Amino acid sequence: MAIPIPGQAVRGSKTGKPIMALFDLLGRTWCLGIIWQLRESPATFRELQLRCEDISPTLLNSRLKELAALGLVIKTPYGYDLSQHAQLLAEHIKPMAAWSQTWADLLLKGTRDV
Repeated sequence: MAIPIPGQAVRGSKTGKPIMALFDLLGRTWCLGIIWQLRESPATFRELQLRCEDISPTLLNSRLKELAALGLVIKTPYGYDLSQHAQLLAEHIKPMAAWSQTWADLLLKGTRDV
């Protein structure tokens, strides 16, 4: 499967609208998780593998290559890190952590609608 690129057909969009390309990318196994794990600090391959709950080395390597090809992950002397543009993406994703915790708490309490 080719990496999703804006302007080319992606899952959910024949025209490859940028938002749909992003959703296609983030919906791939571990892409969002890798971005989330790198949001605070760089990591070596092994450290990132542990942060990602023991993702297989093959899948991690594939995802890192895809994210690097799209300009979201860079290799530094300290390991893998997010590019400046990907840091902006992570900042947009970060508020969802608090929202998801509230949602989980409501579900645990048996509340479905607030």
